[in-house]
Amino acid sequence: MHFRRLLTVVPFLSAPFLAPLRADVELPAVLASHMVVQRETDLVVWGFAPAGEQVAVDSSWGAKAGPVASGADGRFELVLRTPAAGGPHTLKVRGANELVLDDVWSGEVWLCSGQSNMEMPMEAIAEWYTGTENREAELARADVPQLRLYEVPNELDYAPRTRGRGEWQACNRESLRTFSAAGYYFGRELHETLGVPVGLIAADWGGTVCEAWTSAEALKQHGGFDEGLASLAALAGDPKKLEQTFEAARAAWWRAIEEKEPGSGEFSRARERLDAGKWPLLDVPGEWGSVLGDFDGVVWLRHTIVVPPKYSDQDLVFTLGAIDDMDTFYFNGERVDGGERPGLWSTPRKYTVPNKLVRAGRNVIALRVIDTGGLGGLTGKPEELGFRSASDVAPKVQPIAGKWSYFRGVSMKDLPPLPEPPSADPNRPSALYNAMIAPLAPFALRGAIWYQGESNRPRAKQYETLFPAMIADWRARFRRPDFPFYFVQIAPFRYGDSIGAAAELRDVQRRCLATPNTGMAVTLDLGDLADIHPKNKRDVGKRLARWALAKTYGKSDVVASGPLPRAARRDRTNMVVEFDYAEGLRATAPVLGGFELAGADRNFLPAEAAIVGTTVQLRSSAVLDPIFVRYLWSDTAEATLFNAAGLPATSFELP
Repeated sequence: MHFRRLLTVVPFLSAPFLAPLRADVELPAVLASHMVVQRETDLVVWGFAPAGEQVAVDSSWGAKAGPVASGADGRFELVLRTPAAGGPHTLKVRGANELVLDDVWSGEVWLCSGQSNMEMPMEAIAEWYTGTENREAELARADVPQLRLYEVPNELDYAPRTRGRGEWQACNRESLRTFSAAGYYFGRELHETLGVPVGLIAADWGGTVCEAWTSAEALKQHGGFDEGLASLAALAGDPKKLEQTFEAARAAWWRAIEEKEPGSGEFSRARERLDAGKWPLLDVPGEWGSVLGDFDGVVWLRHTIVVPPKYSDQDLVFTLGAIDDMDTFYFNGERVDGGERPGLWSTPRKYTVPNKLVRAGRNVIALRVIDTGGLGGLTGKPEELGFRSASDVAPKVQPIAGKWSYFRGVSMKDLPPLPEPPSADPNRPSALYNAMIAPLAPFALRGAIWYQGESNRPRAKQYETLFPAMIADWRARFRRPDFPFYFVQIAPFRYGDSIGAAAELRDVQRRCLATPNTGMAVTLDLGDLADIHPKNKRDVGKRLARWALAKTYGKSDVVASGPLPRAARRDRTNMVVEFDYAEGLRATAPVLGGFELAGADRNFLPAEAAIVGTTVQLRSSAVLDPIFVRYLWSDTAEATLFNAAGLPATSFELP
């Protein structure tokens, strides 16, 4: 399973996309009417004009710059000092032509980025984005003229773009409908508390990894991404050749599938007369992690149906709902159709069986399902599964949901790596940085908020250096070497694979707080174990805003965080954990749970916990020589320890 994406796009090649339509002064999309500029700072006004053209800028608040000649590459830069919060203002950029930017406000500007939990909008717009809590009430009060929204389209590219797409809009019901809910709640809290205009730039894409948002230069310096960067460079140089290479690799991969799990012949598990009487049963539809654990690979499904006599000479249409990830559909041993390419995990399947294969009475359907990673199975609703005659005017399906026979086939570990389409993979290193971040820089920002990490769970150790490298990269690109960067710790969820990986990733996120001027919003009390997209984005945004208000804006009455462990020390056979942000430390139940102790053998066992002031004291009769302490070390752990502000403690392992 891939985490949810709003859309998949084929990238524009850089050169055609970047070509201006005329030889006039041109500004990037983010420098436009209705924008918010960061108050009381140096605003870079940049753009493009014929080489050598003289360009100047002036503003209604009195600041001017230029003229300056555009360079050989057509780029120019001018710097204006922005005023105190307020507006509306006007900017005029003059070259051979004049551009007038009106309804410009000075205030606070933040970049909102990450994967699906940052992308998740207020309104239900897809089966995996089912809307946030209290969305109707929030949309009803969404007219906030001085909260401005700029949404970057989901696009990828092989090389950094100089021009992007997007437009500034005042916040209202319509503009907010598809905008980041977490970002909105963050921005609204700042606007209402500070009383100044706020601009939010959303650049987010569900299911994406940290390295996709990081520049190639930063990844080269970090290391570990040489192969991905090489293929990206090859795409930029000769995309047609790389597409041909991919098609050859894809064909070879499917040949490997056919060799190990043939779809036809005497060894096929789809053949009609196969004796599947000893195959176990599972419920269809349904995610099969509870039956198959963390298995990724080929799973065969078989089911016997009874076709009414009236359908015996007709084409039959089978609807199967979504199948995660790929599948081939067989009827009476014959291949009919299939969803045999990556990216179809959320696409409902509909296959037509020709009448020559259909007979009245008993017929056998089979599916060869390939789960490439994460959860797998037929994930639609029971009422979606069925068949009908293709000629039915008012189609009503014959139901086929229920107990199906299954066979666990070859594992993904025993197959060649699955080739990724080169032109449409948003997780290619630097692909999203190139298309969605690079065109924004060096627009003046106050800082950034970030909700991502789920897709990097299997590589938590790498994330500990990769994430700070991305932060440093962005700070350099936006020419703000220490701008605040506040992020969300991933929420509890029953992943069904890589048990414990989420806990490790959470602790890596905690340790990334060592990066200067960062903060982490803990969500251990906001998760939904059955939905990786928790609907409560209000508290997510408000907790991010707490960091900004307390640390960036100096609001001393705002508590930035829940309890963060500072140290663990030995007290004879006990351990004492000291916390920051621990005023009013309290438990949510009479017994404070979730703590474990271990000795040198790292065999963690439950510990008794007691709150003493701003510390938690731990003991275990089974661990008399404790060295290590853990709290909530589980994918699905939920908060038990809070401070007086009602904010949960982070999970952790110390030392």
